[in-house]
Amino acid sequence: MKRHIYDCRPGCPVASTLQIIAGKWKAVILYQLMQQPLAHFGELQRQMPACSRRMLALQLKELEQDGVIQKQVYPGIPPKTDYRLTTFGATLAPVIHSMEAWGNAYNAREQKKTAN
Repeated sequence: MKRHIYDCRPGCPVASTLQIIAGKWKAVILYQLMQQPLAHFGELQRQMPACSRRMLALQLKELEQDGVIQKQVYPGIPPKTDYRLTTFGATLAPVIHSMEAWGNAYNAREQKKTAN
């Protein structure tokens, strides 16, 4: 899929980032690959049980097309597939780690609400 390159008016760099990591599971996939630098398809699926095989395959394909992850297929029955971040994909680490920190703060806030 051809991606639009924004002309960097205010807000456009954010839109450029979102078009790469947006999607219900893309940021979660990136987070998992930052925790475990090399992962098999099945390992990723176990980490995200609510994500269907079809959706996981689609999100991985889009991340690969965008140059964020690299896929390696090993022949066999069944074939084994590994995924890892590319050097370019690793540059998203500060974004994903900021999302992790915000999510932890939000979850703590919500737990306080339900505890009261």
